[in-house]
Amino acid sequence: MGGMQITRFGHAAILVEAAGTRVLVDPGSFSADETFALEGLDAIVVTHQHADHLDQARVPGLVERNPGAVLVCDPETASLVEVGEWVVNAEGLETVVKGVSIRGVGQVHAEILPTIPRIANVGVLVTAADEPVLFHPGDTYQHAPEGVDVLALPLSAPWAKSSETVDFVRRVAPSMMFPIHDRTISDIGYGIYWSQVSGHGGVEDARLLGQTDSTRV
Repeated sequence: MGGMQITRFGHAAILVEAAGTRVLVDPGSFSADETFALEGLDAIVVTHQHADHLDQARVPGLVERNPGAVLVCDPETASLVEVGEWVVNAEGLETVVKGVSIRGVGQVHAEILPTIPRIANVGVLVTAADEPVLFHPGDTYQHAPEGVDVLALPLSAPWAKSSETVDFVRRVAPSMMFPIHDRTISDIGYGIYWSQVSGHGGVEDARLLGQTDSTRV
């Protein structure tokens, strides 16, 4: 593995930098303010329409600040953002942005409650030549693609429980993982969730990144 740089921008938002290309995934309402001041982005990706993955008030400004960015989203989100031309992502579809491949994984958000309609959710595999494969699943544990090196792991959600989280990690079996989707956990309780997945998920390289931390793989 070489020079992929990963920076968290709060909750589910991550910036992936590889092969001279900058890809931002899921700039949502729980994301840090500096997320929406980013410039020089080559792609902005949205896995699904929920506010914690897509801040509809602030994303238009981000799009305008990055006029050259390729905009990629699930089939239902394209009609919600009034700024920019969005490329629709879907299971197995590949969007190539400069030196980076963005491939869709899945179709549907995990069930929250039987009485809440399920929406579209398309996770992404992000990679470049001679770089690791990163998987951001959005909001589901359903899919475990082969060949994932780095897992952006949803740590807590209304649709998840810890046994399912650990099972998901074991099915994906990445070389490295770090937490996302964790603003739903109190500071005092955070260690319980992380110790369960890091202690029982079978991943030797488990990196506890804070909301705006960076790492290289």
